[in-house]
Parts: sequence; C-alpha cells; structure tokens
Amino acid sequence: MPKPLMPRRLRRINKAVTNRVQGVYAPYLPPLAVIVHKGRTSGREYRTPVTAFRSGDRLIVGLPYGADTDWVRNLLAEGRGGVERLGRVRRIGRPRVLTAADAADLPAAARPLTRFMDVLVADLVDG
Repeated sequence: MPKPLMPRRLRRINKAVTNRVQGVYAPYLPPLAVIVHKGRTSGREYRTPVTAFRSGDRLIVGLPYGADTDWVRNLLAEGRGGVERLGRVRRIGRPRVLTAADAADLPAAARPLTRFMDVLVADLVDG
C-alpha cells in the first residue's frame, strides 16, 4: 500500500474548511464529485468532495490521503452509498480499495494512478 500523498494535518484542514467550499461546486464540475455516505456509528449522512472518473459502469476515485479516511471506511462498512457527479445523483455499490497489485482490474488509463496512491472502485448501480 503506497504511503498517503497528503500529510494528516492537511487532511484535518481540508475536512474542516476546504471540503465545505468544494462541496458547493464539486457535484457540477468534473472531474470533481461528491461521495454521499453514512457514518459508521452515527448513521448520519455525510458528503465528501473527491476527484472521480467513470469507466463504464464503475466509478474510480483516487485516495491521496490513503484508505483509512473516515469516508472510505464508512463507505466500505455500509457497502453502498451515492455519488453526485455532473449534476446527477447516482447510487454506488460494492466499493473496494485497489492497490498497485490490483491494477490489472482497472482500465488502462487508470492503472498509472496506482503507482502513487490506492484507488477506490465502486459499481454504478443505476442508469
């Protein structure tokens, strides 16, 4: 598993400040998107801006902070969530984290990304 690209301190700042600002425009401005997920203990709905790419019926999200972030752990625990992308809300399911060792399971264009970070892949459930 690659070391996270971003330091923990930056993760805390982004969670408190940057994500709130990006959350306003991320659902409409590709390659940004918003992952909608439920808290593991609170059950509360959260919205996290990410950089996401679609490949067929899959969504691919880079994990510059690593796979141990709250939103990734929430999504993996629930096994489903949502994504707002290009002004459209879609359901996602079967989320999984892929590493460089799993790169063969990714489209060719996304494989180089795994040299720098893990990626989250989820199936787009509806249309």
